[in-house]
Order: sequence, then C-alpha cells, then structure tokens
Amino acid sequence: MRLRATRRYVFPAAHVLAHPGFSDEENARIYGKCANPAGHGHDYGVEVTLEGEVGPSGHLVDPELLDRIVGERVLARFSHRLLNRDPLFAERVPTAENVARVIHERIAGALRERSQARLVRVRIEETRRNSFAYGEP
Repeated sequence: MRLRATRRYVFPAAHVLAHPGFSDEENARIYGKCANPAGHGHDYGVEVTLEGEVGPSGHLVDPELLDRIVGERVLARFSHRLLNRDPLFAERVPTAENVARVIHERIAGALRERSQARLVRVRIEETRRNSFAYGEP
C-alpha cells in the first residue's frame, strides 16, 4: 500500500536577506527590514513528506532513521547558526524558499541510499504567516 507520511522538525537559525551583488539600497527595497546587516532569527518549522510502500514493520520509513538523516544533514548544520555563513548559501540568499530547496537537496540522496521511501516535499514554516514548500504538491 502506497502512502505519504510527514514528519516535523524545528530549528532556530538567523539570516540576513541581502544579495551580495545588490547595493544596500536595492537590498533594502527588495527585502525591507530583513536586509538589516545585524540579521534576525526564526524558529524554522520543517515538514518532510515521504512517499512509498508500507513495510512489514507497518512504517513507511523507520522514524529513527529519518530523525538521524534530518538530524545529521540539517539540524546539526543549521541550528543556532547564521545561515549566510554556510557555504550552501554562498551563492544564494538564505530566504525561506532557498532554505526549503537546500534542505531538500541535503536529505533526498541520503534518504534514497538508506530507505525505499521517496522524498516528496520539504515545507518550511518561517513565521505564522509565511510557509514555503519545495517538491511535489
């Protein structure tokens, strides 16, 4: 039986929304107060949605395995950090949209190597008003 399952994680991190090729004025126009060089933080909510066949255990994927993958490849790397300093954001502004894409890239391969489940989507909740999904609907 094929089904989808979603598991949720949270990590605190900070960012400055500013493109290095833009002037301070242009960054302020595009990103508003989020371009403040002092940065600001969020408690990012991350939802990881997988799809596949339910195995003999009754699970789509072992929850501990998924927790290890996300813990190693996402939480340990980004928690309590300024995302702008991470090499994964060297050529992209750490908007929530790009955070979703980077997390998808970080866990898709590891999941493929260790599980039959397929990563369908990563959804980031940046604030109560803003969420972004990368992957399939």
